[in-house]
Amino acid sequence: MAHITLNKDKLYHNYHYLNAFFQKHQIDWSIVTKILCGNKRFLEVLFALDIKSFSDSRISNLKTIKELQPSCTTIYIKPPAKGVISDIIKYADISLNSSLYTLKLLNEEAKKFNKKHQIILMIDLGELREGVMREDFLELFDQVYQLDNIDIIGIGSNLSCLYGILPNSDKLNQLYLYKQLVELKYNIKIDYISGGSSVTMPLVENNLIDNNINHFRIGETLFMGTNAYDQSNYKELEQNVFELCAEIIELYEKPIVPSGEIGSSVTGESTDFNMNDLGKKSIRALIDIGLLDVDIQYLTPIDQEIKIEAATSDITVLDLGKNEHNYSVGSIVKLRLDYMGIVRIMNSRYIDKVIM
Repeated sequence: MAHITLNKDKLYHNYHYLNAFFQKHQIDWSIVTKILCGNKRFLEVLFALDIKSFSDSRISNLKTIKELQPSCTTIYIKPPAKGVISDIIKYADISLNSSLYTLKLLNEEAKKFNKKHQIILMIDLGELREGVMREDFLELFDQVYQLDNIDIIGIGSNLSCLYGILPNSDKLNQLYLYKQLVELKYNIKIDYISGGSSVTMPLVENNLIDNNINHFRIGETLFMGTNAYDQSNYKELEQNVFELCAEIIELYEKPIVPSGEIGSSVTGESTDFNMNDLGKKSIRALIDIGLLDVDIQYLTPIDQEIKIEAATSDITVLDLGKNEHNYSVGSIVKLRLDYMGIVRIMNSRYIDKVIM
């Protein structure tokens, strides 16, 4: 049966490297766990480490984390919807916010529990996703500061996720300027400038951002070992923490070009074939994963002789060429996944999750 594996030793290697990196630069960091989709067995691999803070964009995942590790700090990292306000107060110690409407709801809910809810107020630095526009930030801060049960502990921003807008020293240093402004105006101390994610790490390495950027939210680099700034690999980190294993369930030599009138596939697409391949054959294998589990664009066979041909809802077709590695029915094909591929697979209840 198809399964995804998490290599514990490789994950631990990446964690210890990154933890030393952030300690060296005096940066607090929170592990973004959304790639694990709340899987308890995989989360327990992380709990064996001395991790203080976990971030996620799904409140159900934070609930699982809090139930398993009550003493940790949890951060909800997308603007909360009205329907999850109560759960945010219960399961998220901190949330990222930029809407006064939402913050008033959080304030009222926190008041019911006689507690203060901590927030990081988000500023849009050009990505046009979450965050108040820069010119409106001071007005929003003033309104939020008056909420009795909301404690502003940080200022933050998000870059790269939507349009790929890259961070730079100018953008991130603007966060520090806003921090100075509100600290002077209100005679308060703002603990965090949460301007960092995996895409910001290279700027820290090259001393291109102010050391006042002191809080990072890291997922991709930990779990993938990749430099999110330019999509290269960190040579110090492991890139194959996750691996997808699929079983060959049929294998035959077949023509390369199908016969008959070509219409649309199950996805509504029509495929063009090279008529120079008419009469040619190759070894085709079916494996036990499909589009219900993952989009094939996120998969890369580890064996470079294998080509992913196409997929339907439950089956993916591979072209093995001449099958020089002698695959047969029952053989296991290993595939690498990119970040979205892992998240999609982790969300599939049809794929087993295995710790190595």
